[in-house]
Amino acid sequence: MSSATPLLEVSGLTKHFPIYGGFPIKRKVGAVQAVDGLDLRVAEGESLGLVGESGCGKSTTGRLITRLLEPTGGTISYRGRDITHASRRQLAPVRSEIQMIFQDPYSSLNPRQTVGSIIKSPMEVNGIEPDGGREKRVRELLELVGLNPEHYNRFPHEFSGGQRQRIGVARALTLNPKLIVADEPVSALDVSIQAQVVNLLQELRKELGIAFVFIAHDLAVVRHFSERVAVMYLGRIVEIADRADLYENPRHPYTRALLSAVPEATADDAPARERIRLAGDVPSPISPPSGCRFRTRCWKATDTCAAQAPPLVRAEGNSAGHLTACHYPETARLPVDG
Repeated sequence: MSSATPLLEVSGLTKHFPIYGGFPIKRKVGAVQAVDGLDLRVAEGESLGLVGESGCGKSTTGRLITRLLEPTGGTISYRGRDITHASRRQLAPVRSEIQMIFQDPYSSLNPRQTVGSIIKSPMEVNGIEPDGGREKRVRELLELVGLNPEHYNRFPHEFSGGQRQRIGVARALTLNPKLIVADEPVSALDVSIQAQVVNLLQELRKELGIAFVFIAHDLAVVRHFSERVAVMYLGRIVEIADRADLYENPRHPYTRALLSAVPEATADDAPARERIRLAGDVPSPISPPSGCRFRTRCWKATDTCAAQAPPLVRAEGNSAGHLTACHYPETARLPVDG
């Protein structure tokens, strides 16, 4: 990445959800550490993939970046401007530039509004009157995402899941954003439709120069879409690297385990890739393990892993920009598909 000011920079980002108990007077008895000290950067026009198991804090991170949630700690900087705790009025100038595509296309669209009203509403909220009027702009957006402009007056229930997600994409594009956070945009869709939506987002990114934070648990989808990939585990990033480097040379044991689970088509006589099966379940974010959070499931864990949290740094042999949070990073490269 260039040394110029990034579009988005997140440093030490933290979100803890308090837990209250007691009767009759409720008091704080703990906290869910959903995100705990996240660092990442996104350049203009770049696509960053954010992957990990369910419950690792990916979606919470997306909502923090878009300021739908208030951070507990850390900083969020957009174009060099600190928006971590910006008020509604202070956020107004950048709201239009940071948009979100939600995971569920069925619950994210108002069933009582027509498609035209749904896509038009961001312009109404921001008082924007484009050339030719709002209706013309909505019809242009419908065509841009592969829908019939004549569907302007239809309701969401008249569309399939893939078509509804395209409506969500059109709504996100209404205000010409510079950054889109896509929160598992294809996980609720049929496999046959997923590729269509991912290819649509890819085309829009290249054509319009929009930066993406692409949140997903499907490593194959992320590999197709994202230029850089960050792997999350229990609220923290454990590895981040360029796409090719991470998939061919994973250094963190958790990343290696994830990649070993990706289905692959091989010839009958080809040697099967080693499948790494992790022991146990993901620890509770209410009381995460000391030191390295992955140590309770890691086959390389030692007393050092329990005593010290490994920093996210460049390990010996890593290329520039390949950061790993592990005291004992992996060394063997994975075979390249094809």
